Amino acid sequence: MATQLLAQYFPIVVFLGIAVGLAIFMVAASWLVSKQKPYGEKDSAYECGFPPFGDARAKFDVRFYLVSILFIIFDLEIAFLFPWAISLGKTGVFGFWSMVAFLGVLTVGFIYEWRKGALDWE
Repeated sequence: MATQLLAQYFPIVVFLGIAVGLAIFMVAASWLVSKQKPYGEKDSAYECGFPPFGDARAKFDVRFYLVSILFIIFDLEIAFLFPWAISLGKTGVFGFWSMVAFLGVLTVGFIYEWRKGALDWE
């Protein structure tokens, strides 16, 4: 029984072994073939094509965080529309009105944010 169970997992172990071996081979081959001669400019920090300036711990404007959080929230809520659209035929009228209520709450929240000026960037 135990050997039968292990025999079922053997292809997975072989696949993982080949994947790890291939990854190690590719990293080792690129390290051996490439030129290992670093210089000052190559070792410098890259930041948008120009030298870094200022302190890395500078404070960001709170609006940046607000807009990013709002984007994540609305992006995730919109992601619920895809499975709903696919299963609309199976959910029927209840599923349709449930999503209409969900979109209504989403719209009210968006209008509230818009009126409060959360999306304005000065």
